[in-house]
Amino acid sequence: MSGSINKSDQGFLRQFSMMLGGLVVLTLVLIFSALAIYNHEPKETNPNQTQKVAERIAPAGAVYAGNTGRAAMAAAAAAATKAAAAQVAYGGTTDGKAIYDHLCTSCHTAGIAGAPKLGNKAMWDPRIAQGIDTLIKHATDGYHGPDGNFMPPKGGNPALSDAQIKAAVTWIVGQAK
Repeated sequence: MSGSINKSDQGFLRQFSMMLGGLVVLTLVLIFSALAIYNHEPKETNPNQTQKVAERIAPAGAVYAGNTGRAAMAAAAAAATKAAAAQVAYGGTTDGKAIYDHLCTSCHTAGIAGAPKLGNKAMWDPRIAQGIDTLIKHATDGYHGPDGNFMPPKGGNPALSDAQIKAAVTWIVGQAK
């Protein structure tokens, strides 16, 4: 083998060098185009925007195991209970009719999930016979009846106070007598 390069190899090297040079030029053009576009992009004017985005995309929950998980779940349940207790539904009114009109009417008018209809003496008599305290307990804690009846705890509104539940149950029972 001699030190000279034949014409075929020279042609290949020339074409390969031109292709590499073209790719380098293309890379530089793309880099400078990206810089120009970036420099013309409007800058963030709200300093709190980054924090708002971080809050919006933060995970909704976390997974814990063992004692750490039990402690975290207990703390979360306590915080939820405290938050619910801090909120008072319907301006804190203890007018049973107002509470019924806001919350109870949807199920107790149509009989959804086996709910006894307002004023239907035949449906309410067996329940009233259990006593007002039992009815209040069912409304507060929720109830799953033997016939598939279902009453969600606090009618599905955890912000109701015990006094509001008592007022609503008393008013509803009064309509069935």
